[in-house]
Amino acid sequence: MTETVGRETFESAYAEGTAGWVIGEPQPAILTLERTGRITGRVLDAGCGAGEHTIHLAARGYDVLGIDFSDAAVELARRTAAERGVQAAFDVADAVTLGDGTTGGDLGAAFDTVVDSALFHVFGAEDRRRYAEALHRVTRRGSTVHVLALAETEEPGFGPRISDAAIREAFADGWTIEELESSRYRAVAHAQEHADALGVRPGAPVDLPAWLARIRRE
Repeated sequence: MTETVGRETFESAYAEGTAGWVIGEPQPAILTLERTGRITGRVLDAGCGAGEHTIHLAARGYDVLGIDFSDAAVELARRTAAERGVQAAFDVADAVTLGDGTTGGDLGAAFDTVVDSALFHVFGAEDRRRYAEALHRVTRRGSTVHVLALAETEEPGFGPRISDAAIREAFADGWTIEELESSRYRAVAHAQEHADALGVRPGAPVDLPAWLARIRRE
């Protein structure tokens, strides 16, 4: 990824029902983090999309806020939470400007955990750096950021994919990468070309190669 994916890409995907990241449930990797006690304190779900992680965590009693810069995403997340009878908080906000004093950048008290499921990989190099700086502003010393991002490998896949070096470079200053390992990201192969490449029918769920990083704020 050299350039940040434009907002219009996300808005059209929600409008057309082709958002491959909307799977109707939380990511298995994020569920494992919660089950193993890796998510604590006040939680930020950065780039919450359809809100599955915010809704899941809110239902389990976490103090969690989901943010997304897409109005369509936040509308969908709020609607889904209401349909499931879960009180969950969502805001429209741009993750690269958090804590910088601009409108929508002030989220209140600092967060102890950040869950990033498929946000980091949509940024170009400059915005990856800005994003890491923004998370530094809205977290406290010792807070943890979990990044689940599509991995650039020889295995077939789709979407914006990155190297592990992109994560290391963005979080080089003010952070310690405690763990960075191979994982899987569940998506839906809507496009015929993606389905063909993966040997599935269009609309089928697929588990794509991903990175899962645990990063501590210094």
